[in-house]
Parts: sequence; structure tokens; C-alpha cells
Amino acid sequence: MNMQEAAERADELLYDTVKSITPPVKWDHGISTDGGCEVSRRISVTTVISPERKGNFLGVVERHWQKLGFTHRGTNKSEKTPATYFLTPDGFQIRLLFGYQGQAHFEVATPCVEESDVQPPKTVPGGPAYDGAKAPLPNEQSEFWSAPSPISGGSPAS
Repeated sequence: MNMQEAAERADELLYDTVKSITPPVKWDHGISTDGGCEVSRRISVTTVISPERKGNFLGVVERHWQKLGFTHRGTNKSEKTPATYFLTPDGFQIRLLFGYQGQAHFEVATPCVEESDVQPPKTVPGGPAYDGAKAPLPNEQSEFWSAPSPISGGSPAS
């Protein structure tokens, strides 16, 4: 596998993850990096995820990754910047991290592969495209994910 093929696999992992989230969220491509023999691909969620719904969001994503046979590698239980880290069977590292202003970010880091040129992601973003500029802080409202109350009766299904 070369770096371009690894980048495409990373993109598939990211797109599959965001497509599994119900109700859907808006997102844009984050900054892609490549160097040496590795590639990192990122997605920034532009939907506001309220502090009361962060845990549910993490749970939906974790259950999806577990269903795919990914290995849980760790958790950051910080109230402000929680994160979860997984490893795919083919050696790709994938994470969900809540950063500044509660913005959810997904990242996939590839294993070391054969060096090659790497093209930008080809998939159309799941929301407004910011044409290579950094995605804005969360600015899209969701009746579900942005709600300021905890979910009663458990988490949404993934």
C-alpha cells in the first residue's frame, strides 16, 4: 500500500464513521498531513454538540467502531476535551476528540506505508465546504445534538 492508497482508506474510515451518526451532523474536511511514510486525515464537525450530549456522541461513535472490530486503545475522560482512541485491524489509528469550543474532530493516522504523492480528499463535505480553509467553530444547530438537556432513556442507536 502506498501513501495515496492509505489516504483513501483513511478517508473511507472517516466517511463511514460520520455516516453512521444518527441524527446526522454537518462536517468539513480538516487539515490533511503527510510526511515520511504516514498520512493523517481529519474531519471537523460543524454541528454544535451540547455539553449534555457529548457523552452520547462519544458512545454512538465507540459502539460503531467496536461493531467494526476496532480495538479500543484509550480514553481521555476530561470534561472539556474528552477523547476516545481506537486501532483498526489493518493498523490505522482513529480517534474522536472534542477540542476548543466543544468542537468534535475525527482523525485517522495511517501506518507507515510506501512513499508516494498524496491528493486531497475527494468526497464532498457533509455540510458547507470551506475550500481548504479551516472549518469554522461549530455553527450548525441540530434539534438533537445541540439540545441543552441530557437524553432521557439512554443513547441514540448507532
